Amino acid sequence: MADRFRGFLPVIIDVETGGFNCRTDALLEIGAVIVGFDNDGELARRETIRHHVKPFAGANLERASLAVNGIDPDHPLRPAIDERDALGRLFREVRRAIRENHCNRAILVGHNAHFDLGFLNEAITRAGIKRNPFHPFSCFDTATLCGIAYGQTVLSRAANAAGIPFDEAAAHSAAYDAEVTADIFCQIVNRFRPVFEAALPDR
Repeated sequence: MADRFRGFLPVIIDVETGGFNCRTDALLEIGAVIVGFDNDGELARRETIRHHVKPFAGANLERASLAVNGIDPDHPLRPAIDERDALGRLFREVRRAIRENHCNRAILVGHNAHFDLGFLNEAITRAGIKRNPFHPFSCFDTATLCGIAYGQTVLSRAANAAGIPFDEAAAHSAAYDAEVTADIFCQIVNRFRPVFEAALPDR
């Protein structure tokens, strides 16, 4: 893993939010998928981490965004935790995966990745977290990769083009969208394996 991505561990992230402004709108859900290479050298999903998140004090919640993601922040059965707790739990798992893969740092993979990275970074700032395992500004954007590989940039259409099932009813769940994004990312990485191996210095 460290050799393939220059010391970075790709971690697929998807967030569900109360709007589009990462500084003012609530982070409501975060999903993360950790990937790894199997015995055949193919990149694949390993584990999924998901946390429901309580809106921070004073957070904006846009009705249109809640209508899309179907989240009711006040639902009594919603198992939401504070941002700091959610990020702390997530980062512990990410750091473990970084160590196990002999990497130096994680790098966020997302569909329209700067959206997810923006919300992640703002939550880190609000929570006062000093040790961020993710690169603070670099990321892998699967919308761009899918545009190149499949001629599609919308997640559902890219999944269909890649032959990956996409359940519209399950979409806009952070865990589900992160898993689909991870499957697409892994497929693209695996398709480019011959190009990567041909470029190795000893070839």
